[in-house]
Amino acid sequence: MDKLKSKSKYKFSTSFKQNMFAYALLLPSFIFLALFTFYPTLKSIHLSFYSGPMTRLEFSGFAQYKEVFTDEVFKQVIINNLIFVIGTVPTSLFLAMYLAIWLNKKMKGSALLRTSFFYPTVIPLIAVANIWLFVYTPKYGLLEKFLNMVGLNGPNWLGNPQTVMIALIIMIIWKDAGFFMIFYLAGLQNLPKDVYEAAMIEGAKPFHMFRHITFPLLMPTTLFVMIVAITNAFKNVDHLYIMTKGGPDNASNLLLYYIYEVAFTNWDLGKAAVLTVILITVLLAITAFNYLYLDKKIHY
Repeated sequence: MDKLKSKSKYKFSTSFKQNMFAYALLLPSFIFLALFTFYPTLKSIHLSFYSGPMTRLEFSGFAQYKEVFTDEVFKQVIINNLIFVIGTVPTSLFLAMYLAIWLNKKMKGSALLRTSFFYPTVIPLIAVANIWLFVYTPKYGLLEKFLNMVGLNGPNWLGNPQTVMIALIIMIIWKDAGFFMIFYLAGLQNLPKDVYEAAMIEGAKPFHMFRHITFPLLMPTTLFVMIVAITNAFKNVDHLYIMTKGGPDNASNLLLYYIYEVAFTNWDLGKAAVLTVILITVLLAITAFNYLYLDKKIHY
């Protein structure tokens, strides 16, 4: 009995030491999350129930939420963000998957092509915005010069409410497709080759192999990439400050940039906190839907 007790005490002390060592390793990350994620989130929720300038905030309850949801600019911003997500995410994923399947083949120059498609990811978004600002400049821009060569005149891409969102969507697709391609390349290189060999022996055509083998096996990668793409569509706003500042007439204004305007231009911290809570709720809902529902539909 004494030996059994001593063994159990030894196992308990060993497991306790291992757990404490693991918690100690996680402690720096937890402190970082607490300071820069949990605390700002809780502070935003707290501030969302107050109104007025920072020096004399007054409790207003849900009045700020009511004001935000009846704000026409907020409605326009939400519509813009939905259009931006729908315009960038599916196209970026499709191009990334297509490029990955193409460049996964053994051919000359594949390394150079991979680097070329990935290169826009390395460029900071501010620099990308300045590059595409030159492309879209009326009369003198690269796109205008190209259209003039074929006898056409382009619109003011960034100054027209009808075209500004299309112009921004094209720019983000150009930047993000190569980044997502890397994930798909990694996923393709981990797929079992014997499945493809069996399909080729059975006489399966390339399209059927993609539809019934490649695409289903890449669904875990697609889920991960889709979450990253949707998150980026809500958080990437550096280009707006350089290219449009949300204009013309809020036609390109997105939620995070609108939060910046309300907080640091209008200094309405209560309204900015409400918008922040809405953004966090949207992102949590999207992530929960992907992991709690779509993840169950995927076979790993």
